[in-house]
Amino acid sequence: MWDALVCPICDEGLVRMPTSARCRNGHSFDIARQGYLNLSTGRAAPRSADTAAMVQARAAFLATGHFRPLAHALAERAASLYEGGSVIDAGAGTGYHLAAVLDRIPSAEGLALDLSKFAARRAARAHPRITAVVTDVWGRWPVRGGRAGLVLDVFAPRNGPEFHRVLRPGGVLLVMTPTTDHLRELREHVGLLSVDERKDARLADRLGELFEPVDVEEHRYTPALSKDDVEHVIRMGPSAHHLEDAEIRERLDAVVEPVKVTVSVLVSAYRAR
Repeated sequence: MWDALVCPICDEGLVRMPTSARCRNGHSFDIARQGYLNLSTGRAAPRSADTAAMVQARAAFLATGHFRPLAHALAERAASLYEGGSVIDAGAGTGYHLAAVLDRIPSAEGLALDLSKFAARRAARAHPRITAVVTDVWGRWPVRGGRAGLVLDVFAPRNGPEFHRVLRPGGVLLVMTPTTDHLRELREHVGLLSVDERKDARLADRLGELFEPVDVEEHRYTPALSKDDVEHVIRMGPSAHHLEDAEIRERLDAVVEPVKVTVSVLVSAYRAR
């Protein structure tokens, strides 16, 4: 994926050095020893990036397999629509879902974009065909236009113009969003933040001029979580920014396991106009 990356300052191509990447205008960016490339320019608010604790909690929860059916469904849908080109995951987190897609599409190379260096550190090791880059997915991506055949957005910020710019004509965007039922039992009992009821309508409005809807699939099932699982869910998401540690402990003390929760998401497919 290195030939698809550009300097976030001047848009020139990047040359890989032993411990850095440089453009011909002299801008230099570090390659971390964990394998990811940091192309962040520092303009994004640090608080918006996942912390080390949040990423660790997400990795621990994903390791339980409770979200494996979602990764499988996304990978199957991606494979059915894929027509060549690279796969870019915007807000890739630990690279869990991108790795599942690449396993299903052996010919594709993957690019994991995330503002969190802690997430990029794990994404770089999630699959041998993943290149992990730290960047603000709300801004302009350090990626050449028209290089991707598939863009993934899983519970992540939705930057419609950049989705469209990096996709080749006719390329596919797959967006996974929670429904209002997703993890509702945890919202009721431990105070997870609620899901915006108008999120899907706003998504369609935002993408309407750039993308043609293909279809929408709902995936729903009811896993049983342990108390540790519930703690990981609390600590891995945006609720972690709003709850103090003592408050989380107090809410966990009231949890009776196993906790059956509703997993309910929509996988929406769009094709670039």
